[in-house]
Amino acid sequence: MEKVVIVTGANSGVGLALCERLLTEDSQLRLCLACRNMQRAQAARSALLTSHNNANIDLLHLDVGSVESVLAAAQEVKARYNRIDFLYLNAGIMPNPQIDFKAFFKGLFSKNVINMFATAEGLLSQQDRLNSDGLQEVFATNLFGHFLLIRELEPLLCGTGDTSRVVWSSSSNARRSAFNIDDMQHSSGTEPYSSSKYAVDLLSLALNRHKNNQGLFSSVICPGLVMTNLTYGILPSFFWTLIMPIMWLIRIFTNTFTLTPYNGAEAQHWLFLQKPESLDPRAKYHSLTSGLGKNYVESRQMDIDDEMSDVLYSNIIELEQEVRSKVSKANTAKYGNRER
Repeated sequence: MEKVVIVTGANSGVGLALCERLLTEDSQLRLCLACRNMQRAQAARSALLTSHNNANIDLLHLDVGSVESVLAAAQEVKARYNRIDFLYLNAGIMPNPQIDFKAFFKGLFSKNVINMFATAEGLLSQQDRLNSDGLQEVFATNLFGHFLLIRELEPLLCGTGDTSRVVWSSSSNARRSAFNIDDMQHSSGTEPYSSSKYAVDLLSLALNRHKNNQGLFSSVICPGLVMTNLTYGILPSFFWTLIMPIMWLIRIFTNTFTLTPYNGAEAQHWLFLQKPESLDPRAKYHSLTSGLGKNYVESRQMDIDDEMSDVLYSNIIELEQEVRSKVSKANTAKYGNRER
């Protein structure tokens, strides 16, 4: 029986590299590229078919930052498939990153340079904003939209007779200090990306407690420091030209500099081959690359606890109900006016 695999944010970077690796591993799987930009999604599909000309590759329009798009995409998925084996939640944003250049140059010539590049701790802030649904944009894209997608697709993920897997893309930048359970959307802070990724870690743990008995298992990965469009957007291009030789040199001394999307997809690919019952729900699975270029995966315990995880889960369920109520009222007003 062919596996059905959906990858969000699959048209470039780690998402596209993951699709390439999955097709190489299992040429019979049914792969769905869930993307916001359909022109780029079509280009990605064409590129994959060049090396896997008999592959079954579907396209799905999905903007996880839009509630309307998530709900529409979920309906399309339920019409196409009768189950989902893997749902890779890879899409994410880091809008308008601001660098503390004083801290950057200070760290560049210090013993903390490796940790600085690996986690961006103390370096990055972002300017978040409200989206059209009235949600903080980073929270909506990196966390809530994906959670809503899971909720919509529960009939295909839970109780199908086989286990289903959800794999979240987190980050080494996910830090407890950036997250406030009383401000889960991070509307008052300056580190929405870090906050959203820490919330991902918490939510994955909660999903396992609530859904394992229904056959749904959730895992969290960190791709390492990968050079993608998101990463390149942090610094001006000429800075990357200057520091890339330094980064390749530092890679000799650290395993977190995966650098290429192929290497960054190592943990996601590795999870594709594992039995879910053997995985640790409190672990984040890191893509790592040695100085000699060998890829491997290492599990590291996340800085999370059950109580905060449960509170976040309850709060997001409550937010989901509020959002659904707004959508229902909006649709009633829209179609009611048409009838009149």
